[in-house]
Amino acid sequence: MLIKLIERSLVYPRPSRERGDWRPRWLRPQNVWFRSADNTKLHGWYIPNPDARRLIVYSHGNGEHVADQASLVSRLQSHLAATVFVYDYRGYGRSRGKPAERGCVADGMAAQRWLADREGVDLEDIILMGRSIGGGVSVAAAAEQGARALVLEATFSRMTDAAANLYPWLPVRLVMSNRYNSVKRIQKYSGPVFQSHGANDEVVPIHLARKLFDSSPAHMKQFYEIAYARHNDSPPPAYYAALAAFLDCVDEQVKTMPARFRRQRQLVS
Repeated sequence: MLIKLIERSLVYPRPSRERGDWRPRWLRPQNVWFRSADNTKLHGWYIPNPDARRLIVYSHGNGEHVADQASLVSRLQSHLAATVFVYDYRGYGRSRGKPAERGCVADGMAAQRWLADREGVDLEDIILMGRSIGGGVSVAAAAEQGARALVLEATFSRMTDAAANLYPWLPVRLVMSNRYNSVKRIQKYSGPVFQSHGANDEVVPIHLARKLFDSSPAHMKQFYEIAYARHNDSPPPAYYAALAAFLDCVDEQVKTMPARFRRQRQLVS
């Protein structure tokens, strides 16, 4: 029991609910309450863009919550012309419950379903975007439900790989219950992948990110390395330009697919 408590505190260092701006007037997010598969009550922000060309579900890092995401959402709206749904995993922010891998993955899948239902589109029309542990959640959701594209930032091959790098003296590969085996899960998703990583990431070394990227069976994928960046550094403007160009290519390829294949979203070279 003590080991599990220590693991939870390390894997899910939840910030205080009092931190951040829960009412950013300049963004005007709509508060949303929805349910995960096990009926856990979750909270998120829905931020529609009247000129939206894309729909994004954003899964944040393990030391963040929804109220930290206002500036990021604004960048996604302006640079990617997106309607954005950002949510909190169970136990984060205003969401109920306690975080654990199975539950957090279910929460990410529920967020994707909520946005698809709200917009009246298929699950495969949603872009799944995740940072750090949010990348692990996004990979799992894409593997089970599909996605228009999978956008990963500063994420890992497996949670156990990242933990072993940070705590080499501990038997983390043997005792961790939160494993987030993205290397295995991503093999079930063959849609487009855009993955970025800082060259100087001290939490998730870049070779772990490349291991995940190399495991992807996608024919359409791009790895974007950010020089000198550390784990929690914000991506530069050039990153958003590259991501926008990649998503433009995804949109064009979907348009040229035969109608009978569009629902499957299985892009071929």
